[in-house]
Amino acid sequence: MDTTLVVMAAGMGSRFGGLKQMEPVGPGGEFLMDFSAFDAKEAGFNNVVFVIKKEMEEDFKHIVGNRVKKYIDIDYVFQPTDDLPEGRKKPWGTGHAILCCRDKVKTPFAIINADDYYGKRAYTEINSFLQTASDSHFAMVAYDLEQTTTDNGTVTRGVCRVEDGYLTGIRETREIKGTEYPDENGNMVTLPHGTVVSMNLWGFTPEIFGYLDREFKKFKETRDITKEEYLVPDVVDTLIKNGEADVKVLRSPDRWYGMTYKEDKETVSAAMKKLVEEGKYNGIS
Repeated sequence: MDTTLVVMAAGMGSRFGGLKQMEPVGPGGEFLMDFSAFDAKEAGFNNVVFVIKKEMEEDFKHIVGNRVKKYIDIDYVFQPTDDLPEGRKKPWGTGHAILCCRDKVKTPFAIINADDYYGKRAYTEINSFLQTASDSHFAMVAYDLEQTTTDNGTVTRGVCRVEDGYLTGIRETREIKGTEYPDENGNMVTLPHGTVVSMNLWGFTPEIFGYLDREFKKFKETRDITKEEYLVPDVVDTLIKNGEADVKVLRSPDRWYGMTYKEDKETVSAAMKKLVEEGKYNGIS
């Protein structure tokens, strides 16, 4: 079965201090998106769809698209920002980014963040699931919290509850440092070793678009639309609680890498250099 990888690349990295998706980290000047697209092709995905802002189009195609299209078919979806309500500066969020793909993506698909490195195993696991995915049976690739933190500051992670291999709930948890985070009263809470987190690698069928559309309308009616974000994990959590969908939790033993902060680049670049030297990305440049 044909499958698509959707890469969410419209966001600006506020804490990183720029468009972190276009920060070269590989020894040949590769971006994290290059490694993701290469891994997706190797795992059997048929094409990649980049979700970007219209004003990024020319630079993005020149810097990223022209290189990636050498080894996998690519397409583009634009996440509009000209219809935002007064007072809102940022795009609506990841849920809206995926909803924008409704007319373009007709196959089972995976979604990822453009500025994350997930490891090769993640793509083989999710693509294998998508080969037989149907209706409202979805999946995610999960990581141990310890695989996803940084020494350079705090992080936000989707902390998951898992029972019998399926997701039963997900909660966005902010300001995690190591395995600790402050609760609403400022008291430090320690997450147990092996806490499972989502890094926004989800596997969906086109069935998800109807749910995203419905929940986006509810979001705009009930939330603070000047600043709150419409997020994929929130929609998934709602679907699970309503009994409308199930989400199989796939696991990856690989280390996740990302650039939350500028200081993370050194660690990420060293890791990518090592992987290239080990021969895992022959032909990427």
